[in-house]
Amino acid sequence: MWADTDTDVDFLNYSEIAELISEMIGRPELLPLSLGVFGSWGVGKSSTLRLVANELAKTQDKYLVITFDAWLYQDFDDARAALMSVIASELVKASPPGVVEKAKSLFGRINKLRALGLLLEGGALAMGVPTFGLVARGLEGARDILQGTGDKDDVQAIKDATAEVKKDTSGLMASVSEKGPPEEIAAFRRQFGEVLEGLNKTLVVFIDNLDRCLPENAIHTLEAVRLFLFMPNTAFVIGADEDMIRHAVARHFKEPGEKQVTDYLDKLIQIPVRVPRVGVEEIRAYLFLLLVHDAIADRVIREKLRTFLIDRLRESWKHTAPLRVDDVLKEVGKQDDEALRQGLEMAARMAPLLAHASRVQGNPRIVKRLLNVVRMRSSIAKKRKMPLEETVIAKLALFERCANAGATEALHDAINNAPGGKLLFLASAESGEPLEDSKSTLPDAWQKHLSFVAEWVRLDPKLSDIDLRPAVYLARETVAMRFTTTAVSPNVAQAVEELLRTATLSSRAAATAIGTLGPGQHVAAMEALVAEIRKSAEWTRVRPDVRGAVLLARASNDAAKVITRFIRSLPSQPPWLRSMLKDETWFEE
Repeated sequence: MWADTDTDVDFLNYSEIAELISEMIGRPELLPLSLGVFGSWGVGKSSTLRLVANELAKTQDKYLVITFDAWLYQDFDDARAALMSVIASELVKASPPGVVEKAKSLFGRINKLRALGLLLEGGALAMGVPTFGLVARGLEGARDILQGTGDKDDVQAIKDATAEVKKDTSGLMASVSEKGPPEEIAAFRRQFGEVLEGLNKTLVVFIDNLDRCLPENAIHTLEAVRLFLFMPNTAFVIGADEDMIRHAVARHFKEPGEKQVTDYLDKLIQIPVRVPRVGVEEIRAYLFLLLVHDAIADRVIREKLRTFLIDRLRESWKHTAPLRVDDVLKEVGKQDDEALRQGLEMAARMAPLLAHASRVQGNPRIVKRLLNVVRMRSSIAKKRKMPLEETVIAKLALFERCANAGATEALHDAINNAPGGKLLFLASAESGEPLEDSKSTLPDAWQKHLSFVAEWVRLDPKLSDIDLRPAVYLARETVAMRFTTTAVSPNVAQAVEELLRTATLSSRAAATAIGTLGPGQHVAAMEALVAEIRKSAEWTRVRPDVRGAVLLARASNDAAKVITRFIRSLPSQPPWLRSMLKDETWFEE
């Protein structure tokens, strides 16, 4: 089995990106620098940040590296204060004797700014004042004054904003000094700059998991970087899903125009770096490394292979032939290991499908999860003395991952209904005949996946002469790789499957899935969705399945009643759920 976590060991040649980012941070003329490492879930953003940190660690005397996991502070009442406090704490540890007291006093400044943040923005949000309105003008006025471009209108904007918010925040001013907002911000920045100068190092802050946070916390963290911390000799490297940050900007600023969202990101992130989507060669090398790391304990041999494969990927532009299994076995000295050879050969054949399948698209985390499911099922099969080779389990798991729920159910039904559990209708395609010739014998639910099925059928081992009923039993007994059920129709199952992984409340894929539901199917879909939601006790962070339920509730009053009953049954509602539901007209308090 393989740990489903980020790593600082490069399996996919991401070290090239890490080296590029490190080089930019190391150029004084580029500082201060804000750099975004963008990519969707599971592509390797966190691992890339760790690789950058490793590169910077090679010259420890030049950098002070701080890692801030935004999600860990999700429930902190002020995300800006959390980030600033973490940085101040690390500065105290790293500061020389002549600077340490000044670094410690930053905490006092942060407490004042924390109150200031509640005055200008927390109070405004509580009163429903749009951030693009009065309070935003107050903040912009403060920035103009700090930058030396302010005028009397800016001063008046700050006064108006403070006075307006102060109406409902009586007593809060007691925690703020006699200095006004601009002076406090300027004082913090000045002292922060003095500590950095005394440190005589480049401060590098990695901000990770920002896209897991509620929109307000994500934006507050970014605002802390822009307004308080963006100083000479600093670099901020932000790992996030760009689409999720765009969504956060849109939600926080009350649905601004597309240009405003783009401008916000462009002004905040100077240099965007996108984690590249991996191709067939990268997936093949990745699978080889995972399998060898699981089979060989010798770290020297494993590292030798990793170096060999990474070098091969870097020189892939000049190789015309794909990487061979024999090359890998020779590199690790296991030419006679038949079990390892079979696993590597299966991986080599799976690589193109994993790289191109719409439900995988070369996502390293999905690939690793697929292998873990295969290994888990294989282990159970051995314990129960089931006559199943791991390659058979892998081939069926690949179908389950790459096709939709309806097609997978059709596969399982065909196996259970076939004599001896053998898919005889695949025999002609397995022998080399075009799949089109046997198209009429395939399950209806497979018709939309014909291009995938054609490639999948050609993979070894051939299945038409194997009793696959034990494999179906394993698939239903073990943790599902995605939502499957025989209690609802295939189109409802497919819609629920999509809603379970809803990335944002503006997801087009989720909206399309809901649109496929016919009259009377919304309640069935919501009941299936709630059944899946109940299976997880994880409520500390925003959940994609709950987002999907919210979107479905918007589409159907009857479905809304189902999820409302479930929410009422919860012992307590986490802050992110209350925030998500506060503007939902369907939710019955």
